[in-house]
Amino acid sequence: MTIEVPVVTAFLRHGGEILVLRRGERVGSYRGCWAAVSGFLEGADPLAQALREIEEETGVARAELRLARAGAPLAVEDATLERRWVVHPFLFDLAHRPVIRLDWEHTAYRWVRPEALAGLPTVPSLTAALRACWPGAVGDRGEDRKD
Repeated sequence: MTIEVPVVTAFLRHGGEILVLRRGERVGSYRGCWAAVSGFLEGADPLAQALREIEEETGVARAELRLARAGAPLAVEDATLERRWVVHPFLFDLAHRPVIRLDWEHTAYRWVRPEALAGLPTVPSLTAALRACWPGAVGDRGEDRKD
């Protein structure tokens, strides 16, 4: 039986690059994979949840963020975990590149151009989530890797 799980994914953008975070060994899923800021939707407001996750996972304050776009939610099937993630994607712009303070969920971070996602082992459908809130950021050839 597949369980539907609502989550938020927030991309931070500066100078044409986005922040990606490498998931650590202590998280419940996708260990070692690269992702954007993400978390379970714990209330009724996906934007408020995205802002909380950004501050918790990176130390970047709300005052430093400008919402560029909220994408339409997308369903991401994961038969292995028997989950259907309902991803609420957001894109935030930063006026300057902030100091990133990682929390316990992540072991590393990078600023990458969107097309670089194709060469990274990412969480499922990370490129699709980015396209949902930044159309044209990645062409049709920038598909997610499945490993």
